[in-house]
Amino acid sequence: MKHCIIAAALGSVAFASAASAQNVGIATSNPGSIFHNIGTAVASAANRAGINATIQPATSPNQYIPFVNSGGVQFGVANLQEVNYAFEGKEWFEGQPNPDLRIVATIMPLVEAIFVRADSDIMTVADLKGRPMVDGYTAQNTILPQLDAIYATAGLSRADMEPVNVPSVVGGADAFIQGQADGFIFGHGAGKVREADAAVGGLRALSVEPTEENLAKAREHWPAAFFYELKAGSMPGVEEDAWYFAYPQVVFANANVSDEEAYAMAKAIYEQTETLKSTFPGFNSFDPAHIADDTGVTPYHPGALKFFEEQGLPAEANG
Repeated sequence: MKHCIIAAALGSVAFASAASAQNVGIATSNPGSIFHNIGTAVASAANRAGINATIQPATSPNQYIPFVNSGGVQFGVANLQEVNYAFEGKEWFEGQPNPDLRIVATIMPLVEAIFVRADSDIMTVADLKGRPMVDGYTAQNTILPQLDAIYATAGLSRADMEPVNVPSVVGGADAFIQGQADGFIFGHGAGKVREADAAVGGLRALSVEPTEENLAKAREHWPAAFFYELKAGSMPGVEEDAWYFAYPQVVFANANVSDEEAYAMAKAIYEQTETLKSTFPGFNSFDPAHIADDTGVTPYHPGALKFFEEQGLPAEANG
């Protein structure tokens, strides 16, 4: 029995090491975006663990998720809701399912807000009514329902705003900095938010009221939504303890990525938490115990499942 245990342990080491010499790509969005920050941190953790990983930026997840599905790059980082839509061929992926997507790890939540100038008279989401606000997002379809989810908590919708059309969240932040819009949506902790904070002399992040009614309204537009509390001063624009719109983020892969590579990536993310946090502070909210949380629709990669099983993670969390 003892020899079997030793053999199994050595097998796991070999299983992880087999992927170490491989060169793998991680699809992200453009510099300044939250997913570029997340992907850079994941690549750093992977490299620390012996995986030769490089990031491959594109404009937005709705462009690079299908690229991962087709095998153009092995891994990617995105939000769970969009990966699920892509897997099933729903919403902006309507009629174009991506059946070769697999989840490798559930990571930290993306905590998001609408930001305005700190010296603005806009104090709440409701105060945005009738104001010029970022819209369009022709290269990043995922943002429109997120905007509506946040607006819904104040009884508003995108139709209540004066639209300022932009292609992406980075473009939206630029439009705000240039004075074209009174607010912009972005993930807390992103480099672009810090850039905007410095450019306009300070930001205010508009919070939401964390009621069950508001959560139900938000989930009508973004089913994976939940509310997350940030402490005063923890991020630019967070002036007091407050609640914000949030949703899970994932590392995903092409189904044909080898079990060894997926295992090694899941292991790196689980074990290299300090590298993740030091590379991108947004990972401070990452709890490795939730790496195998329920994905709802998109299945986990078998290689990741093997690693989760070895860690004794709950079976019901494995896809």
